[in-house]
Order: sequence, then structure tokens, then C-alpha cells
Amino acid sequence: MNESAISQTLSDQQLTQIASALTESGYVLLSDFLPLHLTQSLLIEIHSLSDQAFKPAAIGRDNLQQLNEKIRSNTLHWLTGRTLVQQQYLGVMEQLRVAINRRLFMGLFDFECHYSHYAPGDFYKMHVDAFKGASNRVLSTVLYLNPQWQAEHAGELQLYSEDQSQLLLKIEPKFNDCVLFLSDTFPHEVKVTQRDRYSIAGWFRINATVAGQLDPPR
Repeated sequence: MNESAISQTLSDQQLTQIASALTESGYVLLSDFLPLHLTQSLLIEIHSLSDQAFKPAAIGRDNLQQLNEKIRSNTLHWLTGRTLVQQQYLGVMEQLRVAINRRLFMGLFDFECHYSHYAPGDFYKMHVDAFKGASNRVLSTVLYLNPQWQAEHAGELQLYSEDQSQLLLKIEPKFNDCVLFLSDTFPHEVKVTQRDRYSIAGWFRINATVAGQLDPPR
């Protein structure tokens, strides 16, 4: 599917900004990322989900997954496109995938994402989303769904240089802000939050295959 065949939710200016920043620094923070009605619909949906719909977040992938609340204490719910608003969000990210591939030739193959809920006291200690050469996650995204977020609520995402010597970004999880960064390059952490904190965390992946099947699966 080419870019012109996809509904143009993101502007050419946004797409150019994203591509330029990823080329220059490997990360970008965007304000007012989505049309307001779409972000509000995502917020409504996440609040409509029952507590039982959210599962404890694990660390590691596939057979190596394990729960460790000393490292990560949030819960999550995967987006599958089962509702209209999920389809709309996934459609925007498909537009972004195609645009990045056209501009940067990154070979992004698909996108996976989940709602993430951090209750008061929750955190995620420093980690990287992918290890070089060992994962097909290439580009990480986080969209924030928190109206009226204040500095005293804490819960910031902190993004560090590859050697962890420099704090590059300290991001308050403000409504409709979105951050993108190279998955295997930037260690990051979520500081302890003082109020309920909601987001959509996602990853663009390349098509690594084993025996004809996408590897690794979700």
C-alpha cells in the first residue's frame, strides 16, 4: 500500500519533522500528535475497559517473559483493531510506517501496540526496548492520554544516551504528546507516578522470519 492510498491524518509537515529528527538524533517529541477527537476517543475507550482487561506487564519476550514487579509494575491491554477507534489509531500508525519507509528506507514491516496503565506508585526501571541484532523492534512510540497532567504528578519518561551518561529528554506524559525513538539505542525509564497514568506504547518492526513466520511474535 502506498502513502497516497492511506487516509492522511498526519500532515506532510509532521511527517517531515519526524523523519528529520529521527535522522539527526534518533528521537522526536511531538505535541498535538493526533486530531483531538481521536485522542479523546482513545481516552474514552481506555477508561471503559474493566480492570480485568488489563494484564500485568512482563519483561522479556516469548518464552523468556517473566513478571518482575521490582523492575516493572504497570498493566497493559493489547490493541487488536477490534473497535473503530483502535482501527483509526492503527490506520494513523500505518500512514506513519509508510511515510517513514518512503523517507528513510527503514524497512518497517508492521506495528504492534498496547494500552498501558500505571497506577499511583507504579514505575518501569531503566531498560531498552530491543537489543542490537536480537529483536525485530526498530522504532518505539508512546502516545500519552492524560488530560490536565501536572508536574507534581511525576511519572515522567526519561530518555538517556546510549551509554546512559546523559539525560536527553524528561517527558511529562501530557495528553496527545507522542515520543518516537530508536528501540535499540536509547535506555529509558518511567519514574514513579503519583496518579493514574495512561498511554499507548507501540513498536514498528522489521520482518524477521523463521520458517516463514514472523519472528518474534508478540
